[in-house]
Amino acid sequence: MLVVSDTSPISNLLLVNRIDLLVELYGNVIVPPAVWQEILALETFGLDLSDFKRNTWIQVVAPVNMVLLEELLEVVDAGEAQAITLAKELPAELLLIDERKGWTLAQSLHVKPIGLLGILVEAKAVGLLVAIKPILDELIEIAGFWVGETLYRKVLTSVGE
Repeated sequence: MLVVSDTSPISNLLLVNRIDLLVELYGNVIVPPAVWQEILALETFGLDLSDFKRNTWIQVVAPVNMVLLEELLEVVDAGEAQAITLAKELPAELLLIDERKGWTLAQSLHVKPIGLLGILVEAKAVGLLVAIKPILDELIEIAGFWVGETLYRKVLTSVGE
């Protein structure tokens, strides 16, 4: 499966030590240079990324469609713009992205987005997780991941928790 990721899903999973979920679900993940740099910036907050930087499942690829990239940069940040552009031009089967503007732009370009909550639901569905709630709570408490109460309950209900 060809998967491109924005920063948020990777960085949040790194913060709660569950980056393994991406490897288990998708095998390989492609990120654009801006996303790679945003992830590496987590080291300035004391996160040890030495194992992550040695991985073989993530590939950095630069988008080439500068026209689309420039259009997207007027609406979203560099990481999101590069990820959406790359997902469109490859084309990727999935774009891992959480930000609403980026999600909407991806859909308008016929790129299928999935956010961190969707990743957790998928991981539980295939048996990688017994429960989502502990990880979701950890994401909220440790990583500062924001999810509204209604969506929080809806996701947990949808997976029988």
